[in-house]
Amino acid sequence: MPDGQKTILVVDDDPDARDFFITVLEDHGYATVSARDGNAALQQLEKSLPDLVTLDITMPEKSGVGVYRKLKETDEYKGIPVVIITGVSDDFKQFISSRRQVPPPEGYLSKPVEPQDLVAKVEALLG
Repeated sequence: MPDGQKTILVVDDDPDARDFFITVLEDHGYATVSARDGNAALQQLEKSLPDLVTLDITMPEKSGVGVYRKLKETDEYKGIPVVIITGVSDDFKQFISSRRQVPPPEGYLSKPVEPQDLVAKVEALLG
């Protein structure tokens, strides 16, 4: 990948959603790596640290909440911005933002996600 290119870890169990996010991000100059569930996401993080993570919440195996908690409780990962992307309602946004154990996510997008919203959020967080 070119120098200075930012890498985004895309975590979603829906292959169509994952491919959509990857296409949008790569079309805007980002490198991507992907994971189909929480366990795969954690394995990916052990290989290399991304500049940002997009994280689906409702996934089999390890849920997005479990991955999010691990990201924010681990010194090595806690500086990585996380954009939670989910079809879950605003109630969930309130829930995750009110957890005392972990800080609220840096970004939050509801499915279906518009490409320009995804890019705007990522650009805002990565400068």
